[in-house]
Amino acid sequence: MTQKPSLTKAVIPAAGLGTRFLPATKATPKEMLPVVDKPAIQYVVEEAVSAGLSDVLMITGRNKRPLEDHFDRNYELEEALTRKGDGERLARVRESSDLATMHYVRQGAPRGLGHAVLCAAPHVGDEPFAVLLGDDLIDPRDPLLARMVEVRERFGGSVIALLEVDPSQVHLYGCAAVAPTGESDVVKVTDLVEKPERSDAPSNLAIIGRYVLDPAVFAILRETRPGRGGEIQLTDALQKLVQDERAGGPVHGVVFKGRRYDTGDRGDYLRAIVRLACERDDLGPDFRTWLRGYVSEEMEHLEQ
Repeated sequence: MTQKPSLTKAVIPAAGLGTRFLPATKATPKEMLPVVDKPAIQYVVEEAVSAGLSDVLMITGRNKRPLEDHFDRNYELEEALTRKGDGERLARVRESSDLATMHYVRQGAPRGLGHAVLCAAPHVGDEPFAVLLGDDLIDPRDPLLARMVEVRERFGGSVIALLEVDPSQVHLYGCAAVAPTGESDVVKVTDLVEKPERSDAPSNLAIIGRYVLDPAVFAILRETRPGRGGEIQLTDALQKLVQDERAGGPVHGVVFKGRRYDTGDRGDYLRAIVRLACERDDLGPDFRTWLRGYVSEEMEHLEQ
């Protein structure tokens, strides 16, 4: 039996306009919005690296140059910090440029997630690869991506991350119909529907922004016509893999029950910052004390 190649490549689509965060994203990529003191995109790259994927391709678009600058060296800033003897901040500045081998390609037009993934084909070639969406931050204490890589190595094919959501929220996600396997957190996907109405959803298992994909998906994406929203949907291509395993192996799902921070929504973005700040050793104690006082004051005002 031919040995499956181990995963080394991660693809991060980052060409979106970030319209939900206007006007902040008029001139600043949404991926560069800070979550405490790091841009959201750095958390995603760190997650890929922690799962052993050190070759990272970012799919960018117009006005996304700050993403490249963030993961590049800034010699003037480093020199200034060196002169000041500020070793701590110097290390933090260099951290992003030393994380991974970074590559970039532009998505010429916003034609959907499926098209963005297809832009990675020349770089990925015939290797399996991971796709990480920047709106979903996964807590490093819950190694979802590493688990997905493990499932891919055992079963082949593709693996998607699934999360149980309230049935009222299924229309916001791609949803999966599944069959059990011998493991509690692993299911076999039998059907996929992109953003269904509640009455049409096959389950409340929603696809979240982590995928480990067989390279066969590229051939399918090249033939996939625009679907919901007039865009080329990755879910539609995965559905074809589900229907015909000969095209690229089975599709499995890892049901995630860990900590996920959704930074694509303004309210969830703020909640993510509060949660992560509270858990920081350097910020948490003082911040939690202030937060308790603030909440107590607000409750008193509401009761008056």
